[in-house]
This record gives sequence, C-alpha cells and structure tokens, in this order.
Amino acid sequence: MSHRRYSGIFVIFLLLFAAAQTSAGAAASKLQSDAPQYSERGSFAVGTQEIVIDGDSPINVTIWYPALNESSAEATIAYPYATNPDTTMGMEPTVAGQAIDNAPYDLLSGPYPLVVLSHGFSLGRTGYAWLAEHLTSQGFVVMAPQHYELVDDTMSDFWRASITRPQEIVTVLDYVDAHTGTGDTFAGLIDTELVAIVGHSYGGYTSLAMAGARFDIDGMEALCTTAEETADPNAWLCGMVLPYVADMAELAGLDTVPDGLWPSWGDPRVDVVVSMAGDAYFFNETGLAEISIPVMALGGTADTGTPYAWGTQPTYEYVSSATKARVAFEDAEHMIFGATCEDLPWFAEIGFDAYCSDPVWDVDHAHDLANHFTTAFLLSELKQDAEAAAALAPETVDFAEITYDAHGF
Repeated sequence: MSHRRYSGIFVIFLLLFAAAQTSAGAAASKLQSDAPQYSERGSFAVGTQEIVIDGDSPINVTIWYPALNESSAEATIAYPYATNPDTTMGMEPTVAGQAIDNAPYDLLSGPYPLVVLSHGFSLGRTGYAWLAEHLTSQGFVVMAPQHYELVDDTMSDFWRASITRPQEIVTVLDYVDAHTGTGDTFAGLIDTELVAIVGHSYGGYTSLAMAGARFDIDGMEALCTTAEETADPNAWLCGMVLPYVADMAELAGLDTVPDGLWPSWGDPRVDVVVSMAGDAYFFNETGLAEISIPVMALGGTADTGTPYAWGTQPTYEYVSSATKARVAFEDAEHMIFGATCEDLPWFAEIGFDAYCSDPVWDVDHAHDLANHFTTAFLLSELKQDAEAAAALAPETVDFAEITYDAHGF
C-alpha cells in the first residue's frame, strides 16, 4: 500500500471516528458514581501563566502552579485553545477553567514536584486543563508544552513527532533546570529532583519514551504483519510509521537504521510516568521492558484511536517496573481524556463532538476517576504519601466500570 494511501486512510479515519462517535453520543447514558477520594480538588489555589522557550523552534508552554490569592480573586479563566496554524477556521476557541491568571507563586509549601503534560497528536495543550488544574491544587507544578503537528494528506508530522516530541520534553526540563537557581524564575517553586511525565495518546507515547522505552521496529513489523493477515482494523496505524523508518532514523541523528532496539530517548531526570491511551506499539514487549521506573497506564477498552491492545494493555504487561498500575475504562473511547464539550464547545460547533464526548461515558465522571488514580499515583510515588498508596492497592479499588490491576501497592 502506498504512503499516500495510508495517509489518506488516516485522515478518513479521523473524520469517520468523529461522525460515528457523534451519532453514538446522542444516545449515550450518563454513568453515575460517588466521586472517589482523590478526585476532590486540593487545598492549593491554582495560578497559571504562559511562557515561550526560545530556540530554533520556540515552544509555547502553559504553566499551572500553587498560587497565592490574597485578594480573593475569582478563579475563572478562558484559556485560548491553540492547535496548529489554520485549523481553527477563523474562530477563537477557548477552554473554560478554574485558575487565576498570573497569580503570585505560593512558595510557603514549595518547592513542588514537576509534572510535564504532553497532549495528544495535533491537539491543544489547554484541552487538558481539567487535569492540570486538579494536580496543581494537590501540590504539583504542571507544565504543558505545545507540540506543533499538522494533520494533512501526507501525515508526515506523525512519524516526525515520534522523534521530536521527546526532544521537546528534554528542552522543557533543561529550561526548568536553568531557571530554578537562587533568585531565578522558578526558585523555590519547582523541585527538579521530583519529575513526572503525563500524556494522552501520542503524549502517552511521549511519556513512555521519556521513561526509557526503546523502539522495537522488528516487533512492530511482526505485529503489523499479523494485523494485516487477520484484517485487524488497527493495521492502519502501521502505515503511519513503518514506511518512514529510515526518515525517522535520519531525523534522530542516526547513521543507519539500528538493528534490534533503537537508542533510548529516556531522561534520568524522569522519576515516574502516566500514559493515558498511549501509543505503545512503537516499543512492544522488548522495548517496553526497558522501563523500570513506576508507570501507570490508563485507557478505554473500546478505544479506536490507540487501541487498548496496542497501548494500555501491553504497557502494563511488559514494563519491568516494580511499581505499576493499569486502569481500564470499560467501553470507553479514545477522547475520554480530552476536554468536555461544555468546557471546549468549539469541537461541537464544528461538528466534531467525538473529540469532547464519549458514546458511553459521562466525560466528567471519567475525569473524576482519572484525576483520582493519577493524583493518588503521583502523590504515592513523588511525595511518598502512604494514604495515597493504600488507595491504589487492588483490594481497595472497587468501581463497577473500571477494571484495575496493580503491582507494588
């Protein structure tokens, strides 16, 4: 199959995904459940600001941080929702949030662990404000860089991003390291010894790469051969990567395509990662086994964007981490971790409701559960919070719509 045909299939898939999910969403039932412990917003006021990291390719970053609110300002904000040039159709989409713009830092309880939040492919970083604000209220600093990726008929940014995304996260970490000294921008705010990477979809791929997962192209070719022979509907993903392996190696600065596992893009500063519907098929069993730091993998079992069997399931099964957890949202689709249509109405306005809703789940309820599990995991692993760790013990997790596995709790 030609490269262009694979690219066309991907674009068509995005449109069909939106259409199918929109029609299904109209008849969706709202799941009800009591909010779990760590879904409750924490005690810290949330501040936010924008920075630009200069360089050959400047990176726009949104920061959320524990803030002072001495004037009792209303914590209401409309974040600009930026994706890529010319994708907003002349509109100015926003995401509703609960934070104070440019509020002063709360240094009294600092420094705080750092969470770098990586968004889904070609999406906008502020679409994950629901998670960033929640983690910040619990005593974390969250930084979300914008990965600029274009969806077009070539889809070349898909394979390019597999190389550039980890490099962009390293740039963010370097920037933080350079600005936490005495009297500097983040002095007393960020604890650079405690770092997590959290990501959704391609951001989940990014978190796994930063944890030390290594490309296993031979494994991916075997997976894809089986997928094509069995008419696996997930086979379309293969054509987005395999025809471009040599280009990926060149972009990564390698002289040739490696035999066996590729070099690690991991960074020793990263202590823990959370992958939400993350693309794990780049790594497979051998490449994922290179990860030894704590990992949490969350995903929907009905995901057609990053299929559960190609993402969340193998991540948990194959990482070598002594501490790991898997949270399966039964019958949930890919965008359950994106912004709601209420907070980001632009998607619904242009007829892409699938990007802010789910056919089965109430997305707010899904966010409650994702906040609970992610917060407890980060508190446990970065702050050594025994109560949070106890909340992740398999015998204590009991949600009807969740299938949960864990090791080390």
